[in-house]
Amino acid sequence: MYTPHSKNVDNKEKITSDIESFTPGGNPIDETTGEVKLVRQLKNRHIAMISIGGVIGTGLFLGTATGLKNGGPLGLWLGYIVMGSICYSVMISLGEMIAYLPIPGGHIKLAERFINPAFSFTMGWNYWYNWTIILPAELSASAVLIGLWSDVNPAVWITMTMVVTISINFLGAGAYGEAEFIFASIKVITIVGLIILGIVLDLGGGPNHDRIGFRHWKHPGPFNQFADIQGSEGRFLAWWAVMTQAAFSFIGTEIVAIAAGEAKNPRRNLPRAIQRVYIRICLFYILGTLIIGLLVPYTSPGLDLSDGTAASSPFVIAIERAGIKALPSIINACLLTAAWSAASSDLYTSSRALYGLAQAGNAPKIFLKTSKKGLPWASLVFCSVFALLSYMGVNSGAGKVFGWFANMTSVAGLLTWFGISCTYIRFYQGLKVQGYDRSKLPFVSKLQPYAAWYAASSCILICFTSGWMVFLKGRWATDTFVTNYLPLALFPILYISARFRTKKPMVNPEDMDFVTNIAEIEAETYDDPPPRNKFEAFWQWLM
Repeated sequence: MYTPHSKNVDNKEKITSDIESFTPGGNPIDETTGEVKLVRQLKNRHIAMISIGGVIGTGLFLGTATGLKNGGPLGLWLGYIVMGSICYSVMISLGEMIAYLPIPGGHIKLAERFINPAFSFTMGWNYWYNWTIILPAELSASAVLIGLWSDVNPAVWITMTMVVTISINFLGAGAYGEAEFIFASIKVITIVGLIILGIVLDLGGGPNHDRIGFRHWKHPGPFNQFADIQGSEGRFLAWWAVMTQAAFSFIGTEIVAIAAGEAKNPRRNLPRAIQRVYIRICLFYILGTLIIGLLVPYTSPGLDLSDGTAASSPFVIAIERAGIKALPSIINACLLTAAWSAASSDLYTSSRALYGLAQAGNAPKIFLKTSKKGLPWASLVFCSVFALLSYMGVNSGAGKVFGWFANMTSVAGLLTWFGISCTYIRFYQGLKVQGYDRSKLPFVSKLQPYAAWYAASSCILICFTSGWMVFLKGRWATDTFVTNYLPLALFPILYISARFRTKKPMVNPEDMDFVTNIAEIEAETYDDPPPRNKFEAFWQWLM
């Protein structure tokens, strides 16, 4: 039994009693609703690829154009390094909690246990809003990418991507896992190939044999002088302008927590998935943005997303500048699958978040409706409707609409990270007060609780300053102000209203529940069979 030792003997006896009375088999029925519960269909390879590449999408492949344009190559790189450190701090905080309690609703349900129902309500609706808004962002981005090949109305391509995304999700968690395994594999191969190609091009291995080196770091320079503000102030503002865009690229790493309720053998698979986060941060984001900064000057006109052309992707710009003819179309096709994959993950996550809200009594009970195979179809139908927002890009321009939704998603996602960090701080305090031994948890980090405090304070700081550029003289933009600060304003409003409605105070550390659901989790934990050959041993290590 994989439970941290506690001085609380009553808890141990309750866990033992629950395990003895729990009999797995078939699809479990929720006794309160009579509906089939979510079924654990996601295998270890699904969870592994979802954690490594599941939500690598247009933030990295397309959104970095804005980051490079605003910050310059060094500003972009430093922005991603700082945001990567925040992301890692959030993930080790989440990992410690979710590996011990891999329950449906993930961090939303954990907030109810360790803070109070009002905070869970706020986190849940903020999280649902986050993933509901990011879906049309990805669909708009797909229209931008396809624009490289065709001048057909973007509505055609948005519709095609929408059909693919919704179909995958209605086939169930197992089908979603398989699709993500394939899509994420393509994305990982693509980004690794682009990094290798970038190094070759930088060293003069392209058709034009132009050795670039750090040329663009000298001219036009490592930093943009933001808004023509000279000196160190302009360079600092250029770096800070990258932070919100970088957040959009990293947001979604926590999807592993939502998938926990449908993951097989979660005590084994989730810790491994969390431990792989550093691979994604270091290889894909930090190394990827370094290569982008080497190959493309921040003054390149193609970096303007508002023109709605696929050439806005820094990778495509770099390949075209090197004189490689056919490769941009091939890379663009890979980037399109990334948009499909990310959109599929967005719909999966938003529907499960809504299901978790309904479970907690924070959303209408109709969203608890599931099929015989445990598919939350009511939540899926409702969340799919919001994909129609992507058609705003038909008149306003897909690139511009992508920017609006990216701003809203970045702030909402950072507030989710703030909520996760606060929940962990309370979780840590509860374990300490109740006498649990943290070293016995399935996943533990020596950086705690300092990492959680660092993540919480950083997320709030970035949220408050996310729209700072509209306050500069002559740069006021109502759309930018609203899309940056609307999510921030909604968070305290949701919490205060829920606090008055529930009238429940903060959970005392000595009263925190570390026991409920442990029986089912322990019953579904098993050791993997030993590998029969070297290939299986390698596959087990990899996945």
